[in-house]
Amino acid sequence: MYVAPPPGNAPFNVAFERFEHAVRVLDRSPIRDGEYLHWDKLRHLTPPEDLTPEEWWSAIKWSRRAMRRDLPLKDSSGNPFTYTTPDSALRLLHYVDQRCAGQIAMDEVVTTDDQARSHYLVNSLMEEAIRSSQLEGAVTSRGVAKELLRSGREPKDRSERMILNNYRALQFMREEMGDSLTPQAVLELHRIVTDGTLDDPDAAGRLQRPEDDRIAVIDSADDKVLHRPPPAEQLPGRLAALCDFANEPDDAEQFLHPVVRGVLLHFWLAYDHPFEDGNGRTARALFYWFMRQRGYWLVEYLSISRILRDGPSQYAKAFLFTETDDCDATYFLLYHLQVVRRAIEELHAYLERKTAEIREVERLLKSSGTFNHRQLAVLSDALRDPGRAYTYGSHATSHGVTHETARTDLSRLVADGLLQRRRVGGRQYEFVPVANLSELLRDL
Repeated sequence: MYVAPPPGNAPFNVAFERFEHAVRVLDRSPIRDGEYLHWDKLRHLTPPEDLTPEEWWSAIKWSRRAMRRDLPLKDSSGNPFTYTTPDSALRLLHYVDQRCAGQIAMDEVVTTDDQARSHYLVNSLMEEAIRSSQLEGAVTSRGVAKELLRSGREPKDRSERMILNNYRALQFMREEMGDSLTPQAVLELHRIVTDGTLDDPDAAGRLQRPEDDRIAVIDSADDKVLHRPPPAEQLPGRLAALCDFANEPDDAEQFLHPVVRGVLLHFWLAYDHPFEDGNGRTARALFYWFMRQRGYWLVEYLSISRILRDGPSQYAKAFLFTETDDCDATYFLLYHLQVVRRAIEELHAYLERKTAEIREVERLLKSSGTFNHRQLAVLSDALRDPGRAYTYGSHATSHGVTHETARTDLSRLVADGLLQRRRVGGRQYEFVPVANLSELLRDL
C-alpha cells in the first residue's frame, strides 16, 4: 500500500543536531545513481551510516530546496507546484535535444523524401491514436483499429469512435491549432477527442461546471482520496493560465527548457482534470502540439501512449508522488522524460529492423534475375515508400524509355500481384504497391 511522506516541514521533523548530522552524511553518501526518490520507496531502503529513514528523508528534502523553482500552476489551496532539474533530468533532456530536434541523422527509411516521411507520420499518428484510446479503455484490437482508420468507414462502437476521434484530434493538433494556444483551441481539441463517446453529449468541448460531479482519485486499498481536482469555479482561470504558460517564449526572463515546459503542460491539464472525460487524451495531444511547435519534430513519430499503457501504475504514481510531496512535479517530469527516451529507442530499433528487411529483400530480388533494372528500381522505391504512386509517364521519364516500355514494365508488376492499378481520370491510370509487398517479394 502507498505511504505518504511524513507530514509537516520535513527538515525540522527531527532534532536539529541530528538534522545537521544527516546533511553531512548525505554529502558523503549521495543517493545511488542520482535517483530522485519519493518517501514511498526511500522508506524501504537502508539509510547511510547511522541515520533513521526520517532523518535521511529530512536531509534529502533540505538538499532539494536549493534547486527548487516555482511554477505558475497552483494546487487547490493556492500552493505553487515546483520542479527541479537533477542530473538525471539533465541527462534525459540532453538525450531528447540530440535526437528529436534540428538536423537529425535519421535512417533512410524515413528521410528518403517527403512522401516517405508522410507515410511514416500517418502510421505514427494512427499508432498513437490507437494506443492512447486503449490506455483510456478502448478494447478494439490494433489490427481492427488500423483497418478502421485506413478504410474511412464509420466506427461500429464506442471504442472505435474513441480511436477515430483521437486520430482526428492529432490531425487537428498538427494542421489547425496554430502557433499559440488559446482556451478555445483546447476546448475544440477536447470536443474532437470525445465526440459521440460521453454519457452527456453536451459535455464535449466544455469545462465542467459547479453543478457537475468532480471525480476524485481513490486508493482502492484503503479508500483514501489520492487526488481531488480543483473546484469547477477555478477552471476558466486555470485554463487561461495554462495557455499563458504554453505561450511564454523560450527567451523569457526566467528560462524554462522547452521540453520541461511541454511535459509540465501535460501534467497541468491532467491535474486540473477540467473535463468530464478525455482529460488524459487531451493532455497528451497538447504535449505533441507543444513539442512540434518548439521544433522537436521527431516526437511526431513517437507513440508515448503505447509505453504508458504498458505501465499504467507508474503513470499514476508519477502524479501521486508529485501531489503528496509538497507539489514537487519533478517526479512526473522524470517519469515522462523516461517515457520519451524509451519511445525514441523503440523507434530507432523499428527503423533498423525495417531497413534491414528492405535491404534483404532487395538483395534477394537482384540475385533472382526475375525483374529488369527498371522494375527493381520501382520495387525498391515502393518498399521505402508504400504510399508512392507510379504512372506510365513518370516511369518512362525516370528511366528514359518509351511509353510502351513503361507500360510493359508496370503491367508485368501488376500481373505478378505486386502493384495495383487504379483509374484516376477518364483514361489515366496509376499504380500503387500492394499492402503486403515486402512479404510477397520475400516469397518469390
